[in-house]
Amino acid sequence: MATSKSKSKGRGAGPLTRYLLKGRSIMLFGPIEPQLTREVITQMLVLDQVSHTKPIRIYINSPGGVADDGFAIYDVIKFVQAPVYTIVTGLAASAATIVMVGATPDRRLILPHSRVMLHQPSVGVRGTASDIAISAKEIIRLRKKANELFERETDQPLDKLERDMHRDFWMSADEAVEYGLCDRIIRNDADVLIEADQPKKDESAGDAS
Repeated sequence: MATSKSKSKGRGAGPLTRYLLKGRSIMLFGPIEPQLTREVITQMLVLDQVSHTKPIRIYINSPGGVADDGFAIYDVIKFVQAPVYTIVTGLAASAATIVMVGATPDRRLILPHSRVMLHQPSVGVRGTASDIAISAKEIIRLRKKANELFERETDQPLDKLERDMHRDFWMSADEAVEYGLCDRIIRNDADVLIEADQPKKDESAGDAS
């Protein structure tokens, strides 16, 4: 059985990951939990130090996970100077939708057959009656923070978001664009970059060499 230490060393250290990072691409696949969050944030910070102007792409296929980790990645997307694109490739649900909207509206992309699911963030509640009461207050505060974030990022009215997020709210790629969660559906790599992020002629020549 592999120890947690060996798993940590092996995960994300392979040649494919290094190759993707060379192309400024980050894979956020699987449940959003502390180890994945650490990897994604570390990779973003490193790529931002390499270049503050070249875009970073985060490919998302995640059922969600820990809300606090979702908020952490969201905050770092806003924190770095390099432009960040989020690209949904399959599923963005729960905490993954928080990450998805971290990019500016014109840099939130989705592939044609992907889906998005919004719902209220939740945490496990255990312990004494006092602990449960404290946790219940924290859940309410967390839900309010998520609602306000999506109101700010989608321009949807807060009361509509509260109704929609009361239960699992599924959307197709087209519906996610219409809702304001994503900017556009992309079908190939040429669709990704907006004009402002297109490489300049001298940069293209330098890369080719």
